[in-house]
Amino acid sequence: MSGPLEHFRVIIYHDLHIGPLDLSISNTAVYMWVAVTVIVVGLHLMLRRPQLVPGMGQLIAELLYGFVARQTRLNIHGEGERYIPLMFTLFTFILGCNLVGLIPGAFTPTSQLAVTGTLAVGIFLYAAGLRFYRHGWGFFHAFAPQGVPKIMLPLMVPIEMLSFLARPVTLALRLFANMTAGHMALGVLAVLGLAAPWFLQWLPLGFTVIQIGLEVIIAFIQAYIFVVLSCVYIDDALVDH
Repeated sequence: MSGPLEHFRVIIYHDLHIGPLDLSISNTAVYMWVAVTVIVVGLHLMLRRPQLVPGMGQLIAELLYGFVARQTRLNIHGEGERYIPLMFTLFTFILGCNLVGLIPGAFTPTSQLAVTGTLAVGIFLYAAGLRFYRHGWGFFHAFAPQGVPKIMLPLMVPIEMLSFLARPVTLALRLFANMTAGHMALGVLAVLGLAAPWFLQWLPLGFTVIQIGLEVIIAFIQAYIFVVLSCVYIDDALVDH
């Protein structure tokens, strides 16, 4: 396989199976660990010597944390404070996975539906479990909106259930599609640059630089959207329907 799709090929470095469980080491797993390592080491270096007047590194870390904390409090009403560590971890992990793929020769974990799907299903199950824990069998009241005539319930209940079950699908596909499309565009521009005559190669190169800048912005936006929607789902689980 070659060309723009080469970037999305999953490569197995070491086969490892324990019974039916596949624990093989692939480029997806390796680059997720790379992203986690960069995040942890980067935040540690930025905050290892905190000062009253922050330096550049400390300022960036504080701005990043403050941004996520503010969004969490805004979208999880009343109890947002307790979910800030979870949302900050989720935001930095997704952001790291989004950005690591911009390194030449690297791999983008969030361009794999298995990764984004696992994150989305994890948040969905957590929110669903939280709703059932808080409200018991009242969990199902949300599927029958108040004020709806009883004659409409056979139509409304399936629609509400379908909307509820579609949450992890849309959450996973949004992140996956944006990361895949952006990196595919970079791959196409790279191929065009190699194929173009030498006196025209600066055109694809210029567009590639612009595209990389856009990809950095998209990486932040997609991490932000994923976290905000996760907060909305958790807030919905806490509300008494």
